[in-house]
This record gives sequence, structure tokens and C-alpha cells, in this order.
Amino acid sequence: MKRVKQNRIIKKGFSFYTKYGKYSAILFFFGGFSWDSLTLTRIDRLSDNIILLLYLLFLVFFIILVHLLDQKKVKNRFLKTYQDWYPLAIQFLLGGLFSSYVVFYFKSASLSKTLIFVGILAVLLVANEFLESRLKNIYLQFALFFLAGFSFFNFFVPILFKTMSTITFIFSGILSLLFVFGTSYLLFKKFKSIGKQKLFRIFGMVIAIYLMINLLYAYNSIPPIPLSLKMGAIYHSVRHQNDQYELRFEKPEWYQFWKSSDNPFHYSEGDTVNCFVSIFAPTLLKKKIYHIWQWYNPETESWLVTDKLDYEITGGRDGGYRGYTYKRNVSPGEWQVNVVTEEELIIGRISFEIKNAPEKVENFKTILR
Repeated sequence: MKRVKQNRIIKKGFSFYTKYGKYSAILFFFGGFSWDSLTLTRIDRLSDNIILLLYLLFLVFFIILVHLLDQKKVKNRFLKTYQDWYPLAIQFLLGGLFSSYVVFYFKSASLSKTLIFVGILAVLLVANEFLESRLKNIYLQFALFFLAGFSFFNFFVPILFKTMSTITFIFSGILSLLFVFGTSYLLFKKFKSIGKQKLFRIFGMVIAIYLMINLLYAYNSIPPIPLSLKMGAIYHSVRHQNDQYELRFEKPEWYQFWKSSDNPFHYSEGDTVNCFVSIFAPTLLKKKIYHIWQWYNPETESWLVTDKLDYEITGGRDGGYRGYTYKRNVSPGEWQVNVVTEEELIIGRISFEIKNAPEKVENFKTILR
């Protein structure tokens, strides 16, 4: 009797979904993304990473299950009863993964160049919500599965080993390949639900995606996750006192309520231009950071590197690791400071203008960071 009631509820639920399913994609999209935006805090939070790893493992389970059912290799009545729901489960898991990645990678992407990869993830996130009917396609499944796996291991491996480098990036890619190859080989060898030709096509497709990702990395187009620039600005003076930094900038006019730094910087002889930044990094992760100071030469219409200054950051602080570099004897004009890693991955850019001051600035405002 209880089983009959349960089956009726399930049938009614599926009937309701069939009738109003066209609206579910939009609701799932906005609901899932809003939930992730509110609940995902730190990228090195253990509970968040465990949830994402479980999503990946469940994704493997449902991909295998869908193909076994297609090949009529599942005899369990319970599993066969709900087979129409499994593509929806794959869609839900991919949506949860990609929405989390968009949140994390967007926080780490600071420039249009590194936003390319975030844009790809965002497109996959939106497309996934409308691909339910196509998610039985094995090639689409494994393409999305590989991208989901790589996006996870790319930040999880540095967090796990407390280091970030080209080696950890390569290791993340290899781990993702093994994850996908292992699943597809299981379908081929153990369950015999795909043929050798299909297996090789999956391998070829995944390797092509992997090479494309490495090309993006070579051109510094992947955000330096798990690092992210919390803030960066230019000041007349930076002083470290106790556990805080005292930042001084020219006092703004009463109507400039938004201004909290020197841009433009009114320069007089003897002034020091300070670039102060705060970079978030996972707990115990140590990394050397460079500030590349550049001046725009209007004659050659190009950026001229004037200084490359470095210091080491240590992760763990919610507000980010604070540090600064400075420069004296500067020329007026357009300036920028690129904040980069040793691998020249761009964490952020601070753009500002230096103007010769008719008289030395004496009136300052001070803030603490």
C-alpha cells in the first residue's frame, strides 16, 4: 500500500514537471546561482570543497547509470523506475558545479583577458540549463564532465598542497584527464556499454579540450585562482602600525564621497607614489608577487616598464594579505601597476594618472586597512 502511494506521488511529480518543465530551467538557473553566491565564502573552505567533490563523484555515477540503462544492462527495478529523472540529475550536478566555478573564478579574474575563461564557464552554466534533452549524448556529457573536473582540480590542488605553480596546473590537468579517462574506460571495459571507436573519440575530444585550456594558460588567459585581488589603490603615504596599515591620500572635495585613494595623484618633487594591494590566498599558501610599474609613452604609444618589484604573500587572512611597493621621481602621465605571479599570471591592475601639482599637497585624509 505504501509503495502504491509513493509511486502515485512520483508519477504526479513527473507529470507536473512534464507540464511546467519549460519554466524549471529558468527557476533552477537563478535559484542555484543565487544560492551559490550567498553560501560560497572562501575558496579554501573545506565543507564547500567536499560538496563540490561529491558533486563530481555523483556525476560519474549518473553518467554511468544513464549509459547502462540505454544499453538495457540494468535489471534493478528501482533504478529503472526513475530513469527519466537521471538526465535531470546530471543537469542539476553540472549546474551546481559551474555556478560555483563562475563565483570563484570571477572573484579571481580582474582583467578582460582572464575573463575569457570565466566567460566560457558562464556560457556553459547558462547552456546547461537548456540542454536536458541533449544530456544523454555521451560526447557532450564527457566534454562537460572534463571541464567541470578541471575547473575543480585547478583550485583544489593548490589549496591541498599549499603551493601554486605551473607544476600544480599541469598536475590538475592530468588528474582531470585520469578522472574522465577512468570513467569512460570503465564503461568500455567493465560494463561494455560503449565500443572501442566511441572510447577513442571521447579520448580525442577530451585531449583537444585539454590542449585548448593549456593554450589559454600559456597566454595568461586563465585567472590565477585561488588568488584574488581584494583591493588595490595608489596613496601618498603607507605606514604599517600594529596590525593595520595607515593609508593617506589627498583630501577629496565634499562632493567626492566615493574617493578613497589618489587618482589622479598630484605630484610634487620629493613625493612618494605608493601602490597598496590586498590579495586573498588560501591558508598557509605562500607565493611571490610582483608589482610591474608601467608608464604610457605617448610618443611610441606603448607601455614602458619602469620597475618590477616583488614581495612574498602568505594566505589565510579573510581580507587578504596586505603589501605595497613605492616609487619616487616619476613622470606625469598615465600609469598602471600590474600585480602578477611568478608565472606572469595577472591578479589585477591598478590604473591611475600622475599630474604635476602647482603646489605641494598638505591636506590629507587617512583610512585604515
